Amino acid sequence: MKKIKKAILPVAGFGTRFLPATKAQPKEMLPIVDKPVIQYLVEEAVASGIEEIIFVTGRGKRAIEDHFDTSYELERTLVEKDKHDLLDAVRKISGLARFSYVRQPEPLGDGHAILCARHLVHPDESVAVLFGDDIIDGKTPAIKQLIDVYEKYTDPVIALCTVPEEEVHRFGVVDPVKIDERLFEIRKFVEKPKTEDAPSNLIAVGKYIITPEVFDKLEESINDKGEIRLANAFVRMIECDRPIYGYQVEGTRYDCGDKLGFVQATIQMGLKHPEIKDRLKQYLKSLK
Repeated sequence: MKKIKKAILPVAGFGTRFLPATKAQPKEMLPIVDKPVIQYLVEEAVASGIEEIIFVTGRGKRAIEDHFDTSYELERTLVEKDKHDLLDAVRKISGLARFSYVRQPEPLGDGHAILCARHLVHPDESVAVLFGDDIIDGKTPAIKQLIDVYEKYTDPVIALCTVPEEEVHRFGVVDPVKIDERLFEIRKFVEKPKTEDAPSNLIAVGKYIITPEVFDKLEESINDKGEIRLANAFVRMIECDRPIYGYQVEGTRYDCGDKLGFVQATIQMGLKHPEIKDRLKQYLKSLK
């Protein structure tokens, strides 16, 4: 079994839920305090042992490439102004991992975005996949939790979280068979079910470990709209009696693809930020 050293981050979406803020910048570059959402995901992957990040980008995503590239002009300015703490923070970004970029020419689904990166993955290599909406704030990085499960079973692993029953209609919901306290084998996927039809309140969040077999199933999963969905590839695997595991990740989930979730993440990360946490706490206490 090869160690998981690569992560695919599909970032080609339009971010329409955050218009007009995302009219001219990627939603993944919206800042939570002083760090863009995408950097939180890259840091999570790196802290989990990932060494190479593959971004699947689209039109208008150049800011992501620039963010993870070296900025000689900015670094020179910070040196001249003797701002060495900011210089260290900026330099650290480009050295987090090896970065590769591929383009998704058309918005043909999340599975299609993953397939756009297949040529950068060895045929017998499993990889992590992180989508740009979900930040899990916990002691152990969420992807590391999934990698630990993968290293035991060598099958695909999906990050799971619970939501209130009245919210299940917004997500992909799994039908789970409990193996351990947080570990499940998945029997079925139901995409955005009615509350009364949901098999559980465990939803799949945007973090996965996928195997070469998942790539193969993606090739076979074109729907009637010409799109390729990751969930459909998992359904095909289940139909072929191939195991897929779900792990209810430990930590607090923030849905940064939702306006309220984004604000909640900003507040919570602000309360941990050494520069503003005390003043932010005082401000929150002053609110009626």
